[in-house]
Amino acid sequence: MLDQILQELPRFFSYYNLLFFAKALGVTFALSAIGCVVGFSLGFLLAAVRLDTRPAGRPLRVASTVFIELFRRIPFLVTLMLVFFIFQGLNADLAMFTVALISVCLIATAFIAEIVRSGLESVHRNQWDAAAAMNFSYVQTLRLVIVPQAWKIILPPVFGFFVLFIKDTALASQIGVVELAFAGKTMNNKGFSATLVYGTVLALYFMLSYPLARFGKHLEKKLAPTRNR
Repeated sequence: MLDQILQELPRFFSYYNLLFFAKALGVTFALSAIGCVVGFSLGFLLAAVRLDTRPAGRPLRVASTVFIELFRRIPFLVTLMLVFFIFQGLNADLAMFTVALISVCLIATAFIAEIVRSGLESVHRNQWDAAAAMNFSYVQTLRLVIVPQAWKIILPPVFGFFVLFIKDTALASQIGVVELAFAGKTMNNKGFSATLVYGTVLALYFMLSYPLARFGKHLEKKLAPTRNR
C-alpha cells in the first residue's frame, strides 16, 4: 500500500487536483462560516424571544420554541433533503450551494438558540428582578444586565458547536455540493488510493477546525476564572 501511495503522490498533488481541493475547502469554509454567523445572530434573537414573558410576545415565543425544538430533533441530512425537495417542488432555480446554506443556517440557528437560552437563564433571577425594579425594558435588561454576564458562559459551548458543525457540512455532498467530502469521493473514484485521498481530506478538515478549537479553548480558559469567582 505504501508503494502505491508513493507512486500516486506526483499525480495526486498535481496543480489541477490541488486547485480542486482548494475550491472544495473554500466551499466548506463558506458553508461553515456563513452558517455560524447567521446561526449565532438568528439564534440569539430566537433565544431572546423565547425568554420574553410579556403576554404580547406569546405568539412569537411559541413560534420560536416550535422552530428550535423541531430543527434540533431533525437530523441534518433530513433537513437538507427537505429543503432540497421543497425548492424543487416550488420550481425554484437555486444553486445546490444555496440549498445547503439554507439548511446549514436552519440547523445552526436552532442549536445556537438553545445554547444562548441556557446561558441567559444561568444569570441569577435576582439580576432580572433588579432590572425590572429599575424600570428597564426587556431589551435594556438583556443589553445592560444579562448579556454582559451571560456571554462568558455562552461563548465556549458555541465555539464547541462551531467545530462540530464544520464536520456536519460534509453531508452537503449528498446533493452534489462540491465540498471536501465530495472532493474526496471524486478523487477516490478516479482511482487514487482511499488512504491517500481521505488522509488529505482529514488533514484539510483538521486545518480548518483546529485554529477555531484552539481559540475556543483559549477563550474558555480566559473566562473560567470569571465564571468561578
